[in-house]
Amino acid sequence: MSSKKQALFISSLVILWYSANIGVLLLNKFLLSNYGFRFPIFLTMCHMSACAILSYISIAFLKLVPLQAIKSRSQFLKIATLSVVFCASVVGGNISLRYLAVSFNQAVGATTPFFTALFAFLLTLKREAWVTYAALVPVVTGVVIASGGEPGFHLFGFIVCVSATAARAFKTVLQGILLSSEGEKLNSMNLLLYMSPIAVLVLLPATLIMEPNVLEVTLPLGKEHKFMWLLLLVNSVLAYAANLSNFLVTKHTSALTLQV
Repeated sequence: MSSKKQALFISSLVILWYSANIGVLLLNKFLLSNYGFRFPIFLTMCHMSACAILSYISIAFLKLVPLQAIKSRSQFLKIATLSVVFCASVVGGNISLRYLAVSFNQAVGATTPFFTALFAFLLTLKREAWVTYAALVPVVTGVVIASGGEPGFHLFGFIVCVSATAARAFKTVLQGILLSSEGEKLNSMNLLLYMSPIAVLVLLPATLIMEPNVLEVTLPLGKEHKFMWLLLLVNSVLAYAANLSNFLVTKHTSALTLQV
């Protein structure tokens, strides 16, 4: 692939990732705040169920990419770790939306490159140019200033948001290893296929324990708001597009480039 075609391909992936992310974020906020659907863990489980189903359809029936087998126990453990960290990052982000405005949530999320650079060094000993690290300082400083001046600041929401941001950075570095390492390389759709069911298994008991009345509340809400099920379906499909494009951007660039 020529450099121009490669640049166009990566630009298209980034646009798809941006668009899907914005759609998921806004629909998450709309469902969690406006509809009275206050179940972020169940919402994340819906997202991962859609990722598992759509990945399987794409590989098994549409034959978009060949099915790859897991090669080793080490590779499986990394995929399982990726699933758990992913669940923590997404659930934390969704929980923080209950306490923080979307704009402030995204401002805190802007520190993800800082955590990504840190974890990339700790896990792979990969050093970036000092200019790269210096460029991250204003971002972190800006978030500190914004936190002090945020009228809707909520301490618990802020702590959860920062934790989710760190988890997202760790996930990005780990997925970069799984997508690019010669010994454990998987294509993006296969990684999503293996990761999603594990994530659902992690989220199911968490939903039953932390959100035991989800069906009791959701079913009447679905009858009261006719378009809620459609929004939930569109939200889940967008989550699949966001996760798949996230993996593709990581594979064709790098973990730190993705977050920047």
